[in-house]
Amino acid sequence: MRRQNMENAAYEVATQVRVVEESIEAALAEIAELQLKMINARGVTGAGFANSHAAFEELSAATHGLISARGGIANCHVALVETQKTIPGLRTVSFGDGDECPKTARVDLRVVA
Repeated sequence: MRRQNMENAAYEVATQVRVVEESIEAALAEIAELQLKMINARGVTGAGFANSHAAFEELSAATHGLISARGGIANCHVALVETQKTIPGLRTVSFGDGDECPKTARVDLRVVA
């Protein structure tokens, strides 16, 4: 029972890490789209270049923060992989193509001891 609880907890963490990674990348894509729309809107509305600059600076700051968060989650993922190696019952044996991580969160992330 304890082993199954450990495997379930590890599976939930692995799945959530992948969801967070995908969410950050989706947010970065949305920010890029917002920036394009802001550029187009400025041209269409004739808003002053200098008047709209503050909004672009704020968007840049938000992008920078999100990129920092992306790096933090990547480092967290690496740390979790290293931590997993130290927990009896959660060490993995890999078979297959040797990829470190599944390509999507929908892949079954079973832990094999």
